[in-house]
Amino acid sequence: MPAPTITWDQVTPAPVVLVSGPEGLLGERAVDRVIALAREADPEVEVTRLEAAGYESGQLAVATSPSLFGEARVVVLAGLESGTDAAFADVRAYLEAPEADAVLLLVHAGGNRGKPVLDAVRAAGATQVVCAPVKRDADKVAFVSAELSRGRRRAEPAAVHALVEACGADLRELAAACQQLLADTTGLISADVVGRYYGGRVEATGFRVADAAVEGNAGEAVAMLRHALATGTDPVPLVAALAARLRTLAKVAAARGRGLTAQDLGMAPWQLDRARRELVGWRPETLAAAITAVAQADAEVKGAGRDPVFAVERAVLRVSQAAQG
Repeated sequence: MPAPTITWDQVTPAPVVLVSGPEGLLGERAVDRVIALAREADPEVEVTRLEAAGYESGQLAVATSPSLFGEARVVVLAGLESGTDAAFADVRAYLEAPEADAVLLLVHAGGNRGKPVLDAVRAAGATQVVCAPVKRDADKVAFVSAELSRGRRRAEPAAVHALVEACGADLRELAAACQQLLADTTGLISADVVGRYYGGRVEATGFRVADAAVEGNAGEAVAMLRHALATGTDPVPLVAALAARLRTLAKVAAARGRGLTAQDLGMAPWQLDRARRELVGWRPETLAAAITAVAQADAEVKGAGRDPVFAVERAVLRVSQAAQG
C-alpha cells in the first residue's frame, strides 16, 4: 500500500525515500534533511551520490552493498526524470530486497519519463516527499512565515507580504532573503526593515506596477514600470504580474454572492479583501477589456510583437484606463 505523502521538513530516514516534484529547493532540503538525520544517528554514515542520467548497470548494488566495516549508507540517486534504462531496472530490482542498513533516496523532478518505476516505488510503500511548485501568494506567505519561524523570529504581516512581492518570483531567492533578514536583524521583522533591504525592488516589482494599474493610477504605474525596465526587469514577468492581478479580480468577481472563503479561492484573506475593495471601481465589461489587453501584451512580449517594452507599457495604460471606468 502506498505511503502517505509528507513535506520536506517531515521526512526521516527510511529504506526507500522518493522525493518528487519540480520545486528543486524543497527537493534539496528533503535530501539534506535525511542525510543530516542519518549522520546524527551515525556520524560514520557513508553517503554516495549517483546521477541517473549517466547511470550504468550495477552502480546501485555496489553503493548499497554492506561495507567491510559495516557503516550505514545513504545513497542519493538524483535526476530520475532523465534516468537510463539501467537505472530504472536496478531500482526495480532493489525494491525486491532493500539493504537493511541503507537509505535509498530517489529524486525525480517531474515529467513522464520513469513513471512506471515511480509507480513501483510508491506501490512498494516508499516514503513519499512531494515538492510541488510554490506559486500562489498564499503559499509563499506561508513559506516565509515557516522560514522565519524555524529561525525563531516573527514578522509583521505587512513585512511578509512586502517580502513576497519583492522576492517571490523565485523560491530560492525568497529563501535567501529570509536568511539574510534572520542573519542581519534582530527582534520583530517589520515592513520598514524589509523596505530598507528590498525597498527599491518592492516599489518597482511587477506586482507594484500591477497594483497601481489596477487602481487606475496610470502615471504611477508607468513611472514604476519604466524604473523596473531600466533596472533590468524583463517584460515577461511584468505582464505576468498584470495577468495575475486581473485573474484575482475576475475570480473574486465570479464568486460574488456564493459565500466562498479565501481558502476556497486559493488566496490569502488579505488578497480577497483587497480584491473586493478594488472591484468597486470595475464593471464586467471593463474587466474583460483589461484582460484582453493583457492577453495581447502577453503574446507580444513572447515573440508575437516587435517591441516588448511598448507592448507592456500599452497594456499598463489600457488596464489603468479600464480601472477608471
